[in-house]
Amino acid sequence: MSSSSPCLKVSEIFFSLQGEASRAGLPTVFIRLTGCPLRCRWCDTEYAFAGGTAMTLEEVLRATARFPARRVCVTGGEPLAQKNCLVLLARLCDQGYDVVLETSGALDVRAVDPRVVRIVDLKTPSSGEAARNFVLIEDAGRALAARDEIKVVVADRADYDWAKARLNEHRLWQRCPVLLSPVADALAPAQLAAWMLEDGLNARLQLQLHKLIWGNMRGK
Repeated sequence: MSSSSPCLKVSEIFFSLQGEASRAGLPTVFIRLTGCPLRCRWCDTEYAFAGGTAMTLEEVLRATARFPARRVCVTGGEPLAQKNCLVLLARLCDQGYDVVLETSGALDVRAVDPRVVRIVDLKTPSSGEAARNFVLIEDAGRALAARDEIKVVVADRADYDWAKARLNEHRLWQRCPVLLSPVADALAPAQLAAWMLEDGLNARLQLQLHKLIWGNMRGK
């Protein structure tokens, strides 16, 4: 392993369909980095909290290039918890990839390469991590651009009402698209859809396409 190349702790690199946000359904290479400072109750990738494999940046880029796609999603865990994630994102863009970052919103996204599309979670009360929404709540979404997206995972009516109040208070839907997802096995998609229609909410309902196809299978 070259000492001159930045290193990352990688949980997995795999090729699948993007399951969420505006790129849902598109073949995508996923780079899942290890580690996360949050402990959301509804997390479905707890295996990425620890472990993983130390890889140089060049090794990650070579592994990514093995797959027949020009779209890459860097995710976690919380990818921005590793400082070299910023280097990885920039290098992927330099190589001509269409790059998406999935991040919690607990860490500052302003240093992310502007060529990267940032999919930022707004943590609801049921997640147990709503107090960590620093960038979106304290900074009122100013860090985001029109090409970015906000994702809100909703478990119940209290979550929905909280999210609706935050979206309207900060007019986040004017900054970028907002997507609401029901927590699997906790909230029926039809119920969330009904609330959104009743309010005419400025947001899009999304379901996790990869789970509809493969279930909660690792590497899919």
